[in-house]
Amino acid sequence: MRDAAVDGKTGQLELLVRQVLETSKYRNVCVDFVRNTGKRELCKRRSLKEAVKATKNKLHQIAGAYFLTKPDYDAWLEELRRARMTGDEALFLETCRKVMGYHHSTRERLEDLEEFYASVFSSLSRVDSILDIACGFHPLAIPWMPLSRRVKYYAFDIYEDLASFLNGYMNLVNVEGCAETRDVVQNPPETKADLAFILNTMPCLEQIERSAGLRVLECTRADFLVVSFPTRSLGRRDKGMREYYGTMFNKLAQEKDWAVQCFEFESELVYVAQR
Repeated sequence: MRDAAVDGKTGQLELLVRQVLETSKYRNVCVDFVRNTGKRELCKRRSLKEAVKATKNKLHQIAGAYFLTKPDYDAWLEELRRARMTGDEALFLETCRKVMGYHHSTRERLEDLEEFYASVFSSLSRVDSILDIACGFHPLAIPWMPLSRRVKYYAFDIYEDLASFLNGYMNLVNVEGCAETRDVVQNPPETKADLAFILNTMPCLEQIERSAGLRVLECTRADFLVVSFPTRSLGRRDKGMREYYGTMFNKLAQEKDWAVQCFEFESELVYVAQR
């Protein structure tokens, strides 16, 4: 016979998942991610109500807070499509920049796009496959990347509507690959690639679970890792983040015996690590 406490806890978890996904703000979040986050919160909270609230707060901290406006993916994709059809490359790139400006992580990088990718790819040979972990709007920067014509690009995030939008975008720029929803902490991608982007992601992963960021790094199957850290908070405050994350990653790279290059930008500290 099943233990009544186990059945009760399972029932609470499924109720938590349903209550979170019923809200408009979180209805497009990957079910597995909500379930795994909710399970951890149920173990720490005194009641289902507290666990639901804590799960929503966690989702906001690691993902929701990064959106500068409510996404309008259909309108954005149509605008990108119209710009593409004009054949005016400058207009299309400007439209990509406009959409990237709606997400904190890519917005902070807009002033450095050319230099960013020139630096990241400067010492790499041809890149034929890419993993983009917790990608956000980053795939919109594909036109700035010096990729081979046969590149395969695999992007992962927790939002289903974002993944659908990115699939439409990759079709628009004729890039083979796909975007999909996935809890990369509990279910890391099995695909092997030449390079993996893990941009401004580790601090968010550490809010989910201690050492979750390290586990994702270790499980990501790529020859090169491009790992970055924000140097300012979302409120644009300097909290010593550059020094803290720089010390942390350099220590990790030394322990793992990774060959590392570091590139510093105004709002981002970037490492290219060869494993």
